[in-house]
Amino acid sequence: MTPFEIVAVVVSFAGIWLTASRRMLCWPVSLVACALYFKLFLDVRLYADMVLQALFGIAILYGWIAWARGKDDAGEVVVAPLRPMRALLGLAAGAAGAVAIGWFTSHYTDAALPWMDAGLSSCSLVAQYWTARRHAESWLLWIGVDTLYVGMFLVKGLALTAGLYAAMIVLAVIGYRQWRRASIDAGRTGAGDTVA
Repeated sequence: MTPFEIVAVVVSFAGIWLTASRRMLCWPVSLVACALYFKLFLDVRLYADMVLQALFGIAILYGWIAWARGKDDAGEVVVAPLRPMRALLGLAAGAAGAVAIGWFTSHYTDAALPWMDAGLSSCSLVAQYWTARRHAESWLLWIGVDTLYVGMFLVKGLALTAGLYAAMIVLAVIGYRQWRRASIDAGRTGAGDTVA
């Protein structure tokens, strides 16, 4: 545990909390968290997760724009339904990405845990995309991914980061409940009917 890791944990926790609360401030805070974890993962040779942070940066910019456009008349971020076919395509893309990244990092890098790192990184991209698209189901994927990340980070000696990911599981449960409730409430008022 280093002071740098402590800062990365605090900033990441704040970003996830703000996301679960559907606050626009989540995006700039999460962008800073990405930069911090990019450096941390480089230092511990989790290359797929390092690249993931760069891709998260792009997804965060996309999410920032998408959320700014996806507000209701009261200025609240509207939760959008995830269609079953879109869910299947997302999960298939995650699996394909895991195979491609895992193969590459296992053959061309000295990655510490190439296949696990690749699978979790690829599924994280799907979850981040779903979050940017305002789908409550993103939180369910985050719960699964973060649970496995806890173990990986413990193996790599990143106890504080493992603790962050354990806390992120709790935040994901809270986020899912809040987003699901918002989706149900929007359905009652008809506010969610026009959301893609």
